[in-house]
Amino acid sequence: MKGIIGRKLGMTRIFDETGRAVSVTVIEAGPCPVIRVKAEEKDGYRAAVLGYGRVRRASRPYAGQFKNAEGAPSRLLREMLLADGEDAPEGEVRVDIFSAGEYVDVRGRSKGHGFTGGIKRWGFHRGPMTHGSKYHRGPGSLSSRMSGGGGKVFKGRRLPGHYGNERVTVQALQVIRVDADRNLLLVRGAVPGVRGAIVEIRQSVKRRGKKA
Repeated sequence: MKGIIGRKLGMTRIFDETGRAVSVTVIEAGPCPVIRVKAEEKDGYRAAVLGYGRVRRASRPYAGQFKNAEGAPSRLLREMLLADGEDAPEGEVRVDIFSAGEYVDVRGRSKGHGFTGGIKRWGFHRGPMTHGSKYHRGPGSLSSRMSGGGGKVFKGRRLPGHYGNERVTVQALQVIRVDADRNLLLVRGAVPGVRGAIVEIRQSVKRRGKKA
C-alpha cells in the first residue's frame, strides 16, 4: 500500500535539470505509525489505520486505541483502504515509499469562503453598472416560467450559498522531489487547503505505477 498522511507547508518553485521553473507544493509527510489493520472478516472491509503527529494529553478512551501500538498516541487517525492484492504496511510508513517521477492523488479540505454570491461561487456575469441599472451582482432570472415550474426553484439550481470547506481530491500530481531526511515531499502544482492543512497522499488511481 502506498499512502501517507502529511501537512501542507506551502508553495514555492524549484528549477529542474533544464533550468525551467516548476511550481511545487511542499508537504511534510509522515512518519505515520500503523495503529491497526482492519480485516474483511471482522470489520467488513480492509484498511490500514495510520496515525500522524503527537498529542500531549489523551483521554483514556482515545488512548485505548493505541494500547497495541508502539509509541505515544497520535494526534489524528486516518484510514487507508486496501484494494485487492494490496498488503497492509507494518511498523511505520515514511515518505520514502514514493520516489521522484511518480504520480499521486492528494486529498484535503478546501479553503472555506463562507456565504458567497453567484459571481464568486459559480462565475456568473454581473449586470450592467451604468445607464440606471440597479441590479449588479444578483443571480438574475431563474427562468421559472420557461422551465414549467410555475415559480418553483428546482433542486440543484446554482445560487448564492456556502462555498468551499469541503473534501477535494486532486489527481495525478507528479512527485518532483523526495527528501527522506526531513520527511518532505514536493509535488507539482497546488493541493487543497490552507497552510498547515492535513492532506492524504495516495498512489495515483489514473496513472498507477507510471513515471514521467
